[in-house]
Amino acid sequence: MLSVHGRKPAAVAVEPVAKGLLRIGLTPNATTIAGTALTMLTAMVLIPTGHLVWAAVLSLFFAAFDMVDGTMARLRGGGTAFGATLDASCDRLTDGALFGSIAMWLIYVADAAPVNVAVCLAVTVLSPTISYIKARGEAGGLKIVGGLVERPERLILSLGGLALEGFGVPNAVVVSLWILLVGSVITVVQRLMFAGRDEGADAKVAPPAGA
Repeated sequence: MLSVHGRKPAAVAVEPVAKGLLRIGLTPNATTIAGTALTMLTAMVLIPTGHLVWAAVLSLFFAAFDMVDGTMARLRGGGTAFGATLDASCDRLTDGALFGSIAMWLIYVADAAPVNVAVCLAVTVLSPTISYIKARGEAGGLKIVGGLVERPERLILSLGGLALEGFGVPNAVVVSLWILLVGSVITVVQRLMFAGRDEGADAKVAPPAGA
């Protein structure tokens, strides 16, 4: 939901940063790669070692690069097909690193119940599935916009849970994961319904090469 309605308010803060990075010679693709590397490193180092508040704060800061690189591309006259592919791929890498690191924390630090670890793993799978449905559907000409839990909501819930747990709120991470599980399942169903109801849903597609 936030990815649809939150872009204009965020642009007020993001655009000056994007202009500054362009002035010093950074490209959108370089910004994407740097933000991805820093976000993954933050998650994989700080979360399994129990530094949850710092992990949440730094992850949120570096995740902002996901908005900055797109704004940089727009200011340069528009993005490229490769840039869009790189950005989407890096988003999946950072999501995997985040939830994989949370799973490690649950197992090795929090001594969590197996069911809660399973919930985290389910969210790890559902997160890229939500994005894949949109990407694959739009590649076939379908319009798939929105959904209950998109990437901004996933980040807010997961990082918020980490921060609260780090400040001493018990079970905040587990609660956030259960909310994400329910919301992600709903979003998968929503997006499949959007695809199925599109006027182009029944259009014939060419078979894959070699079929």
